[in-house]
Amino acid sequence: MALRHVDFDTFSFKSVMAVLSAIAIVLLIAPSLIVVIVSFTSAYSLRFPPPGFSFRWYVALSQDWQLQFAAWNSVKVALAATILSVVLGVGAALAIARSRSLAGKIADQLFMSPLVLPALAFGLASLMFFSVLGVPVSLTTLIIGHTVVIVPYVIRNTVAALTQLNTALLESSASLGASRFYTFRKITLPLIRPGILSGGFICFMSSFDNVPVSLFLRDAATDMLPIRMWQNLEGNLDVTIAAVSGVLIAFTIALMLLMERLTGFSRRLA
Repeated sequence: MALRHVDFDTFSFKSVMAVLSAIAIVLLIAPSLIVVIVSFTSAYSLRFPPPGFSFRWYVALSQDWQLQFAAWNSVKVALAATILSVVLGVGAALAIARSRSLAGKIADQLFMSPLVLPALAFGLASLMFFSVLGVPVSLTTLIIGHTVVIVPYVIRNTVAALTQLNTALLESSASLGASRFYTFRKITLPLIRPGILSGGFICFMSSFDNVPVSLFLRDAATDMLPIRMWQNLEGNLDVTIAAVSGVLIAFTIALMLLMERLTGFSRRLA
């Protein structure tokens, strides 16, 4: 009887988790799926279901130079901020992961603080900081602001990868006379590469989609895609924004497949 009771409890738990997982998947996928369907509408307004299907809004998107300009700015800022975050984050992760001192713990909390501070508060504080220094907002200030916000993702993922690193490999390399740089390049870096790549992927997507920091640290010459999309929707329900969303969804899926190809996370979890 006790065994049957345990089996029933296990079955109930798995059933509840399966239902909750299905609801979560639907809530996550359904809005994106609706946006993609609406992006092919033949109507002049956002409504679901669409009265007909057409590629007219994707054609209009290819002719909208303002959205293209904003998208190119977002790509440039995201790429630059991601590269800076990877370089700075990997260096910080190496120091933090190997440190057991109080200073290492304080540095870890300091680097993680941008994730705790509200993004709007950080954006306003950054604007005031650059104003005090007499630095006008530009592409450079955007890259700096985005780097500060996204670098914790690289640090956290790299530290997680370093904690799984077998220290015996490093000790063997040192005992054979290899330098620290050679050991890092030939042993440490290849083994922690999945963590670095996953952190870089999260950084790029977070920077590309960032609104609060971009809202305060941009000017007319550095228009960003998320803000331009919001401004276009604010005045009227522009269907072109649905087409932009469709492109972004396809772009995100392509990046996810590329990351899976490079890191093989599903094979590691299997």
